Amino acid sequence: MSIREDIRAGLERDPATLTGFELFLTSPGLHAIWLYRSAHWLWKRKRRILARMVSNHAKFYTAIEIHPGAVIGKRLVIDHGVGVVIGETAVIGDDVLIYHGVTLGGKTLEPVKRHPTVGDRVILGAGSKLIGNIEIGNDCAVGANAVVTRSMPNGTVAVGVNARLLPMTGEDYYVI
Repeated sequence: MSIREDIRAGLERDPATLTGFELFLTSPGLHAIWLYRSAHWLWKRKRRILARMVSNHAKFYTAIEIHPGAVIGKRLVIDHGVGVVIGETAVIGDDVLIYHGVTLGGKTLEPVKRHPTVGDRVILGAGSKLIGNIEIGNDCAVGANAVVTRSMPNGTVAVGVNARLLPMTGEDYYVI
C-alpha cells in the first residue's frame, strides 16, 4: 500500500478536494489510515501498549477511532470521518468508502471475532451502524443511519433500522 495509491483513491472519491497536496495536508481520514497502519504494524509485533498509544493519538488528532487489531484492505477512503469507530476484530476489504459517524461494532465481550467483515467496493453511509460478527458482501451499500445486524449478500443495499435488504442497481450505488 503506497501513499500515492491512498492519495489517488481519496481524490477519486472526494470531489471537494482538488489536489493531492491538499488531501495530504488536510484529510483526517487519510491521516487516520496512515496512523492506523503504524499502530497495526506494532500490534502484529505484540507491541500492544505502544500500538494502543498510537491509536489513541490518532483518535485525538482525527476524531476517528480505528483499533490497531482491525484488518484493513487497500484504498480505504474515510470521508468527513468524525465519529468513525472500527473495532478490534473488524475486517475491511479493498476500495471501501466510509462516511462520518459509521460504527463497526461488536455485541459480545467474549474474546472472539465480534466485529463485522466488510467486502470490497462497499459504501457505508453517514451514521450507519454495523453490529456483530456479520459479513457485508462485495459491492454493497449501507444507507445513512441504517442499523445492520445481519449479513448482507453481494450487491445489496441496506436501509432502515433494523436494515432491510434490497437488490442493488447501478443507480443506487452512488445515491446512498
